[in-house]
Amino acid sequence: MSGILYGIGVGPGDPELITLKAVRIMADAPVLAYPATDEGESMVRAIAGPHMPDGRVEIAVRTPIGRGPAAAEAVYAGYAAEIAGHLDAGRDVAFLCQGDPFVYGSFIYLHGRLAAAYTTRVVPGVSSLGAVAAAAGVPLVRGYEVLNVVPAPLAEAELEARLGAGDAVAVVKVGRHLAKVRRVIQHLGLTHSAVYVERATMKDERVLPLARVDAASAPYFSMIVVPGNGVRSG
Repeated sequence: MSGILYGIGVGPGDPELITLKAVRIMADAPVLAYPATDEGESMVRAIAGPHMPDGRVEIAVRTPIGRGPAAAEAVYAGYAAEIAGHLDAGRDVAFLCQGDPFVYGSFIYLHGRLAAAYTTRVVPGVSSLGAVAAAAGVPLVRGYEVLNVVPAPLAEAELEARLGAGDAVAVVKVGRHLAKVRRVIQHLGLTHSAVYVERATMKDERVLPLARVDAASAPYFSMIVVPGNGVRSG
């Protein structure tokens, strides 16, 4: 009998935001996999570490962060085969990812390759969208307002079109695209309400008005939020 593949969201960064269900599955699964950078430590491993038991097989999925979906697809093709080997041997595999597995989660790359062949279960996690809004101290949307979630690597013209289309906006994966995103937000006249948050819920969390952020200082795990103004709050 094949093992079960779990996609586990470990939340945005604070280990206390990991769900009870995620902790239980991590305790039971003999194989724990998680994304990591090309070199060095894994942020996901650091978040989940306090809840990970000893004696488990660990697979660090070395992924080129910030190089786009095509690069990630190539990497995950190889790791999918390794994980399939454990599943074929009857071992459950819990793949841990930051935030929620199905909201820009790295688990999506494995799900597309393995879900048709193996029993797969997804455990949602606290999304960075909620974490950033809480850190900024601003409600994102209310009533009938529309929230647009926009990846910062998009071309400038597309960014402007999408940022101008909703009542509230969350720009994710800001990093080296900060200057471009800020330029678009300024052009749309939204700078006064835009809030920048990096590493939400972590010890080195930073929250600033967008106008005060140094364009050279944004890490990959940063977001800009422009909350709704309550016009459609009926």
